[in-house]
Amino acid sequence: MLITPAYAQAAAPAAGGGAAFAQFIPLILVFVIMYFLIMRPQQKKMSQHRAMVAALKKGDNVVTQGGIFGKVVAVRDDDVDVEIAQGVRIRVVRATIAQVVDRAGAPAAANS
Repeated sequence: MLITPAYAQAAAPAAGGGAAFAQFIPLILVFVIMYFLIMRPQQKKMSQHRAMVAALKKGDNVVTQGGIFGKVVAVRDDDVDVEIAQGVRIRVVRATIAQVVDRAGAPAAANS
C-alpha cells in the first residue's frame, strides 16, 4: 500500500497576515511596558533636575554628585562657585549639583 504523492504533501500554509502580526504583539507589549516603567520616569527625573539646576541661586545649600556639601556663593552660565568651608571655594559644573538641601541637610523638596 503506497501512499500517492498528492496525499503525502503537507497542506499549503494559509496566506494570513494576522498570524504574523499576532507574533509581534508580545514584543510590542514588552516595549510599551519598558517605556512606562523605565524611560518615562527617567525623562521626568531629568526634567526635574534640569529645572532645579536652572533655579540655583546664591545662598542655596547644595550637594554635588561627588557628595560635597556646600553653599552657593556665585552662579554663572555653566558653573557655580560653592563654598565648602569658610574661605574654601570650589567651582563645579552646574549639572553636577545633585540636590538643593535645607540647612538641616534634608532635601528641600521633602519639606515642602
